[in-house]
Amino acid sequence: MVYRIHFTVEDLARTRLTQDPPPLLELTAATRTLQTGCYPVRFGGWRNHALARLHPDARMVLDLIPPRGWAPTFLASADGGDPRELLDRLRATPRAQIRKDLDHVAQWQPLPAWAHQLTDDSALLRQLFDSVNHVCSVLLTPHWSQITSATAADRGVRMRQALDGGMEHLLTMLHPRRVRWNPPVLELATVSGFEGDLHLEGRGLLLVPSVFPPESPSIDIDAEPQPVLRYPINEQSSLLLPPAVTPSAPDSSGARTPLVSLLGRTRAAVLQTIAEHPGCSTKELAALTRLAPPSASEHTTTLRSAGLVRTARHRHTALHSPTALGIALLNTHTDAGCPRA
Repeated sequence: MVYRIHFTVEDLARTRLTQDPPPLLELTAATRTLQTGCYPVRFGGWRNHALARLHPDARMVLDLIPPRGWAPTFLASADGGDPRELLDRLRATPRAQIRKDLDHVAQWQPLPAWAHQLTDDSALLRQLFDSVNHVCSVLLTPHWSQITSATAADRGVRMRQALDGGMEHLLTMLHPRRVRWNPPVLELATVSGFEGDLHLEGRGLLLVPSVFPPESPSIDIDAEPQPVLRYPINEQSSLLLPPAVTPSAPDSSGARTPLVSLLGRTRAAVLQTIAEHPGCSTKELAALTRLAPPSASEHTTTLRSAGLVRTARHRHTALHSPTALGIALLNTHTDAGCPRA
């Protein structure tokens, strides 16, 4: 089945990449990934860790966000921000909006029996929001820095694509197995049987990368101010593990910073530069650190092996971004900045 998104010139001009990962949208994706059991190598550790910690009341969220099908829009907002702030905002959702979203889902699939009383029962609604908060605290919050880092790396790749060939090239490369740019239509190959046409009518599209990959890109046609297209990140090493223990604060009395003592002066400078210029190429990194390109490449290989840097590829160019662990190391061990080589 194919879903077609029709673009005008104005739509191409207004199509944009999300600045930060939307917590509720990513929570919806994580909830589906938890239930489907897909990608066992990539998410097996995360899934086992989560299932051991979820309380029975998490079932309310799992029932409203099934492995496949529709989820209520109020639980899948594309708004960015801190997960805790978004959960507070979720509790303020007007009941009329909740009722409208549930009615829309009911047109496509059965709702759990209790959901029909949701907007008339304050205690039940509060129980649902508490359940969302609990599920988020297990599935998402401990890994939010990793998710943010992976999203930033993907954003660097997509910006390169747009700079090289414009927005049409970015759309062509979005997800080649499932997305086809057939000007002026973006065709999505769906696995759910969902098909139809969406005319953007000058609103453009918000592109949202997801760490938890959908089987095919998913579209929220009711999102405001513009429809949202979620797609898997352009990166293969985003294993989500239980969060690492934060290192203790260093002793800053020595002349050499702990980071330099740990990594060496040049390698520490390379990590600091990548953090300051996420998505930089090896050639750009070499120029910024005044290293020969082969030397810069060697240092990024070592940093990547240590889990401090992730590398994404755009054509024949390697683009480097810091991982959450790399950023945490810099925040913990760097005082006034890392000496340059």
